Amino acid sequence: MEKNIFEGTPIEDLHPNDIAEQLEELSEKDRILNFFLLPRNQKTDVFTYLDPKIQQELLHGLGKKDIADLLNEMAPDDRTEFFVDLPDDLIKNTINLLDENERKIALQLLGYPEDSVGRLMTPNYIQAKKYWTVKHTLQHIKKFGRKAETLNFIYIVDENDKLLDDIKIGKLLLADDDSKLEELGDDNFIALKSMMNQEDAIHVFEDYDRSTLPVISETGVLVGIVTVDDILDIVKERDTEDIQKFGGVEALDIPYRDTPLLTLFRKRAGWLIILFLGEMLTASAMVHFEEEIEKAVVLALFVPLIISSGGNSGSQAATLIIRAMALHEIKLKDWWYVMKKEIFSGLLLGITLGVIGFIRILIWQNLNFYDYGPHWLLIGITVATSLIGIVLWGTLSGSMIPFILRLFKLDPATSSAPFVATMVDVTGLIIYFTIASLILSGVLL
Repeated sequence: MEKNIFEGTPIEDLHPNDIAEQLEELSEKDRILNFFLLPRNQKTDVFTYLDPKIQQELLHGLGKKDIADLLNEMAPDDRTEFFVDLPDDLIKNTINLLDENERKIALQLLGYPEDSVGRLMTPNYIQAKKYWTVKHTLQHIKKFGRKAETLNFIYIVDENDKLLDDIKIGKLLLADDDSKLEELGDDNFIALKSMMNQEDAIHVFEDYDRSTLPVISETGVLVGIVTVDDILDIVKERDTEDIQKFGGVEALDIPYRDTPLLTLFRKRAGWLIILFLGEMLTASAMVHFEEEIEKAVVLALFVPLIISSGGNSGSQAATLIIRAMALHEIKLKDWWYVMKKEIFSGLLLGITLGVIGFIRILIWQNLNFYDYGPHWLLIGITVATSLIGIVLWGTLSGSMIPFILRLFKLDPATSSAPFVATMVDVTGLIIYFTIASLILSGVLL
């Protein structure tokens, strides 16, 4: 039996996002029914909040007229984002349902590179001429403002639509009716270039604390605006991708719940195999030092402690540096500053862990928890010294690998925590047994 979830509910009191969440919980049949029952003026708003997969599902379930009405009323930036998720053949059929003007706008926005600001912008904004009076401008806003994405700013252009200035709507409302716009402006504005990378645009929004920014062509012509809600979507996608990469997983293109099992396997297996092959080098290193281990089996007791400390310190450093790079706190040229800082950090951390490791052996030996033999003091010094060296090496490796990747134009997030940990595991064993050979030579080895 079909279910109407809005029966007896004042739909106009619900936020579009709340309605979308309720629709997503329904079966496909009930979802199409309930979406169809929504008032026409709410359909578009609710549609933009739905998951892309469900949007496509509704597209197949609605009639051509309903789809045309829906898409013609959507904000151009939301519509562009929707089109990007559609198969090519469906994009063509869907765009043909738009009226002439909206089709022209859609094709123009889709013509920009995928990661450019042009894909995010909307052409729905209010522009005015510098010689207009405040009264004239307000009349213009009342006439054309309904379709504008936001009315926070009024954009002043010349006869060729070149951006000259932007004025806050609040300043306009407080000015005298006879004042001209050129008297209210300061000829100081921030704008994005239409071909600018979307990630670069994020930093402009952050640096200037803006909720809306104009978009201009290479020649300075105003072509649209970008609002902060679109930027937040990009931030979410970027951070999700970086977190997944940092965990040693290829970035998922769709939400986890919608990712097929075989796709999930493929995304995870590649890195897992590489890391497994890397860890096999750890076994090879153990074989190389087999003779030392046979002579002093006690050394093997501390292998997990030693290599995990190096891997953890490397993962910490990599996390801090990658995040600092993402926030533009450090750049490629700062590698030497970072190295010097991480040398001292690594030494302090290594000495701290080394002291704790030595005290642990001291306590266990004297309280008879475990007998490390007559040369327990040298073993304690070996473990403490190894921890200092391995933690220092892990810290340096974790902090420098992101710089090396950035130097070769690669994503620093690729230097995932598992990758750093695996590399430090192998080299850590070499450091540990080399130090052990030096300190315990002639005594145990």
